[in-house]
Amino acid sequence: MTHTPSQSLRSQNWFSGFSRDAVIHRSWIRGLTEDAFDGRPIIGICNTFSELTPCNAHFRELAQKVKDGVWQAGGVPFEFPVMSLGETNLRPTAMLFRNLASMDVEESIRGNPIDGVVLMTGCDKTTPALLMGAASCDVPAIVLSGGPMLNGHFRGQIVGSGTAVWQLTEAIAAGKMSTRDLAEAETCMARSAGHCMTMGTASTMASMVEALGVALPTNAAIPAVDSRRDVLAQIAGRRIVDMVREDMRLSKILTREAFENAIRVNGAIGGSTNAVIHLLAIAGRVGIDMTLDDWDRLGRDVPTIVDLQPSGRFLMEEFYYAGGLPVVMKRLAEEGLLHRDLLTVSGTTVWENVQHAKSYSDEVIRPLSKPLVSSGGIAVLRGNLAPDGAVLKPSAASPHLLRHTGKAVVFENIEHYHERINDPALDVDENSVLVLKNCGPRGYPGMAEVGNMGLPPKLLKAGITDMIRISDARMSGTAYGTVVLHCCPEAAVGGPLALVQDGDTIELDVENRKLHLAVDDAELEKRRKSWQPAKAPSGGYGRLYHDHVMQANLGADLDFLQGCRGNAVGRPSH
Repeated sequence: MTHTPSQSLRSQNWFSGFSRDAVIHRSWIRGLTEDAFDGRPIIGICNTFSELTPCNAHFRELAQKVKDGVWQAGGVPFEFPVMSLGETNLRPTAMLFRNLASMDVEESIRGNPIDGVVLMTGCDKTTPALLMGAASCDVPAIVLSGGPMLNGHFRGQIVGSGTAVWQLTEAIAAGKMSTRDLAEAETCMARSAGHCMTMGTASTMASMVEALGVALPTNAAIPAVDSRRDVLAQIAGRRIVDMVREDMRLSKILTREAFENAIRVNGAIGGSTNAVIHLLAIAGRVGIDMTLDDWDRLGRDVPTIVDLQPSGRFLMEEFYYAGGLPVVMKRLAEEGLLHRDLLTVSGTTVWENVQHAKSYSDEVIRPLSKPLVSSGGIAVLRGNLAPDGAVLKPSAASPHLLRHTGKAVVFENIEHYHERINDPALDVDENSVLVLKNCGPRGYPGMAEVGNMGLPPKLLKAGITDMIRISDARMSGTAYGTVVLHCCPEAAVGGPLALVQDGDTIELDVENRKLHLAVDDAELEKRRKSWQPAKAPSGGYGRLYHDHVMQANLGADLDFLQGCRGNAVGRPSH
């Protein structure tokens, strides 16, 4: 097969002609391949493999399948690494480094002879980080998720990674489980490579990229070790070559309507609250003005129809066998809840991708007439405690707590929480409202997943399983409970949350989207005069992050990273 060199290919800015720079670029690449200089599209494979990120442990083999597809379609693949964000090990929180990883992706693409890119994502933050970076360059890109791990099994019961951790550790605190039993259960949670198999943040974001149209149909749910995941990787490799030839850049797919589809799909699957922050950040990179109000408006009346943990019973294996996300999207589209005619990376429209999807279990993927929760989505709360908004996931909450008034039990930071929560003398009962401060973007720093605070052991032993919890933190998508998150502005920048004291009365009314602190303005102003901001980090990335991170309602991106900077080639290096 012969290929005619094309100046329209970005990579030809490196490899065409006989300048000193072109000779240098070609001479070093010739040691790898002779096929990069004849007009074939150069495809970058952005790989987040790391042995410190168990979710992505199978990415070396998966990347080879992508390469096979690229070669088959007449492209030339080059694999490159970027920072891998493993939620299970990275401290203080992987979220602190999402924006850093996005910078790594952006500059790796912009600075190299890449015409299109396959984004290999898996563990929570790798998906938004890679898509944010690629969107800032606006190159043809396709997302390939690593897939969920196999179901866990413990003594005849399915065990959902993440969700089971909260359940089992609470059982230990309540004295209902031995540490020996816990050790056995621990070995059952991660039976294979892949990300959490609950509808946590990783599964949610894999669903979000499919709903946005930047991943191929069925991407979200195929198990990581299923051979069909390898086939999908090969197809993605072939497809990205055609996308380059079609000039199908991300800006042609990531439209406002695509984000509206994703918000509604998130409601239908009972998706993670973390999707709010990530989609706001991605939208910011392509210049789309999305707000928390869009989340509330678009998702409020969408029923949750996927019966998966933590909101329901099943896991991602059952979701895939039931038909996966295409079934969910077909049911939403048939009710007029999706934009059908949007372009996707498959080269076909949203409706063309899902119109023939079949459900093989109306128990796992319910009809809209028999939902798990009639009004799912993400509830956006406002009031004097969160003037710029806070979020709550109704499908994971206790119905009897969705309208509640109680006295605050306040923790100034996560360390203060750990000091107090196990104290039998703590003045708390089931009607109290647990309030955690200084765990937002600046406060933690990085906005860790600590918002779903464990309940006081003395209440767990009394049989209490849920309480209202309020913070400026996030929580794992695998978690559950009546948890108010992302309070904005956060305490660390002087938001009203910083002024709450033990014994203050707090009112939550989810139906009316209200979060109110029953303290008069004069008293709050008095408290504000004694408030002091925390000391900023002394240097390094931590200082850069502290000085430039935006609040959660804006996506918690760094302010100077918003917008698309394009993929123009810089000055030659020689």
